Amino acid sequence: MNRFVAIAALAAIGFAAPAWSASDAECQDMWKKADANADGVLSDGESVRYVALMRIGDKVQVSDGRITRAEFMTACKADVYAPRKAEPGAPLKGSNSFTEGQAKDRAVAHGLANVSSLKKDDDGIWRGTAQHEGKPVQIAIDYKGNVVTTAQQ
Repeated sequence: MNRFVAIAALAAIGFAAPAWSASDAECQDMWKKADANADGVLSDGESVRYVALMRIGDKVQVSDGRITRAEFMTACKADVYAPRKAEPGAPLKGSNSFTEGQAKDRAVAHGLANVSSLKKDDDGIWRGTAQHEGKPVQIAIDYKGNVVTTAQQ
């Protein structure tokens, strides 16, 4: 019995442990890539994806869409910008409480541009179109926030 309790306690600790955060070097590299014009602030096209990620992660950011280096680094170390992969079988059917704007944020955060024509289907999946690396794709965002793309023919 004591062995079972000890194993259960260790499992609980494992589930309660915080996620590993990005290192300073990883955040610095990410900042250099994000700040394309090297002006020390992300604005306009540079900030779109990161602002969406901050909204998804409920991190405070300036309302004008500009992200300072300090704000970026704080969010980075909190894993706000950590890559997320879709779960197997996604998009998953389910009751989707995302608004159209929240679904669009998830698509933009996934690296998609020109997200449009989002409509929620009978399975609770937001579907629309976007561009990935300049090519048109169809997108689906499920109730868990999984983003799935398929190339348009």
